[in-house]
Amino acid sequence: MKLYIYPIKSLRAVPLSSTVLTPVGLPHDRRFMLFKIEQDGPQKKGKLSRMTVTFFPQMGLFTQEVHLSDGKFTVTYTPPPADARDGVSGQKTLRLPLEPAIDILEEVDVSLHGSGASAMNMGKEINKWFSSCFGWDVMLVYLPPGHTRRVLGNLAPNSVNGVDNQKSINVGQSSWLSKFSNYVPNMLQSNETKEKDEGITFADCAPYLVVTQESIDDVTARLVDGEQADVTKFRPNLVLEGADLAYEEDYWGAISILPDSDHAVEIILTQNCIRCQSLDIDYTTGTFGKGETGTVLKKLMRDRRVDEGKKYSPVFGRYGFLADKEGSLGMRGERIMVGNEVRVSKMNEERTKFYWPGL
Repeated sequence: MKLYIYPIKSLRAVPLSSTVLTPVGLPHDRRFMLFKIEQDGPQKKGKLSRMTVTFFPQMGLFTQEVHLSDGKFTVTYTPPPADARDGVSGQKTLRLPLEPAIDILEEVDVSLHGSGASAMNMGKEINKWFSSCFGWDVMLVYLPPGHTRRVLGNLAPNSVNGVDNQKSINVGQSSWLSKFSNYVPNMLQSNETKEKDEGITFADCAPYLVVTQESIDDVTARLVDGEQADVTKFRPNLVLEGADLAYEEDYWGAISILPDSDHAVEIILTQNCIRCQSLDIDYTTGTFGKGETGTVLKKLMRDRRVDEGKKYSPVFGRYGFLADKEGSLGMRGERIMVGNEVRVSKMNEERTKFYWPGL
């Protein structure tokens, strides 16, 4: 039903009407990431500590908007209402290139969840802007095409304990259908389609995250006082509608998207997405929510701790990887858009067991 990207990891979502499927995810999705510069001493170079919204809820105060016409995107910082001065919000905006020229940028080694990459420091002026918003020194880095992180554990389809070892059944034409139904800017095809298999950007564990509207609706039903679950807090790339039951995606092994009547594009779903306190953040205040807003994780803890690999954390959604027509990892981009049909093409007989070292 909906398509989302997050140009800078952990900042707010950008909705799309069409985009391109590539092996490393949707174009411009989580190619940028913020790191806090820890001061080890006056004469020492600061250590870079990853910034994610789970540990830095202030990141929820930043919205993003993509402008394809000039290859830019805009980041807008809106301070919480308590920080307003004399009725002035203090909102400010920064415009950035979607694909910066890397020949003028400094290379820096970074790591996320034990998976490292060589990224590019976006420079003094941009870092100064973000630092002024947070109140401490930060660095924005960019992962250019050809630079990816390694997929660890059993997430990748070709891993030893990956999808090839899962018991599953193929699903025929009777499987449920979904249509994407959003309407915002198209995404242009990018040169990310040429990158090697099983690499990821600054997405946590896989190029794609798939959730269903039925599961989101179940979360809303758990809340009181008319509180609505915000799907963007679950950080999906694809939100599908039409499942018979909430959380039936726990058993999905693959989905097929039909860009046209002649062919389908398959996304192999390998593992569950393990959830954390980021679900409880209030995007208005940039803090963990009070009242129902701050109870989503707790409510899911009651009955959604269903993955034996992470038995103390709830599950919501499935991680995925692009496959080609033969079922191996795909190398070329496929355009999808609002209105395309989606079918569940493979069901697992039992839930998968998540493993990523250190997580």
